[in-house]
Amino acid sequence: MGDGYRRSMGCSPRLLIGLLVAIGALATYYFGTESYENPVTGRVQRVALNPKEEIALGLNTAPEMARQHGGEHPDANLRAHVDRIGERLRAANPDLNQSPYQFDFHLLADEETVNAFALPGGQVFITYGLMKLLKTDDEIAGVLGHEAGHVVGRHSVEQMAKAQLSQGLVSAVVVAGGDEYGAGAGQVAQFVSQLKNTAYSRDHELESDLLGVRFMKRAGYDPNAMIRVMEVLQQASRGGSSPEFLSTHPDPGNRIERIKKIIALEQSGQLERANP
Repeated sequence: MGDGYRRSMGCSPRLLIGLLVAIGALATYYFGTESYENPVTGRVQRVALNPKEEIALGLNTAPEMARQHGGEHPDANLRAHVDRIGERLRAANPDLNQSPYQFDFHLLADEETVNAFALPGGQVFITYGLMKLLKTDDEIAGVLGHEAGHVVGRHSVEQMAKAQLSQGLVSAVVVAGGDEYGAGAGQVAQFVSQLKNTAYSRDHELESDLLGVRFMKRAGYDPNAMIRVMEVLQQASRGGSSPEFLSTHPDPGNRIERIKKIIALEQSGQLERANP
């Protein structure tokens, strides 16, 4: 009988190995990560690191991240201004000041890159390229509050756990596919994996929008400034090259209506009860 018939009658060694790799990836995900009910968001997450490890990772990574953006801004007064806004957010929010994380707010010297980001453990950054587009402290607070939401939402370590699982499953497809079509199958699986991770990332961004509005409200900042931040980013994207912020965050236009709804909940007193 032909080789094709024999292959159809049983599992090939590559398929068996691929299956074992997939089982190993799933086992690593479920037994090598922690199931955690986040007290800030109410969501149950699987996370790759504990808070102490998150803090250590953020502190160790922060100098290199700053170096890639020209280091800290040379104007001490501007740096202090950003730090005061961040500290006001932190002091007014138990979700931040009673968390295990060590929040530090940094202004980076990079004038060309329009971006803000947070590292696990509480290191929050905004580039001067973004800050110079913002007109009020409320708008700066909107950016910093959003990024602080990523920290207490534990989004980075949740993504790390999912990325490890996705990479393991992609490897399993490549192994099972063999030389004939393994590369193509692997590329398709990688593409699907990226789509899934992007979808989770969008959920994280929207969750951080809600948390940012909540943090702003508690600290006495105008939550409507978050809408103005989105409008600023939209305008910046029309000026030629898209801001780096938009490569890691959903389109501002899609978020504006969501933020308006969040603010309406806050004004009606329902925001504290709303699940992000």
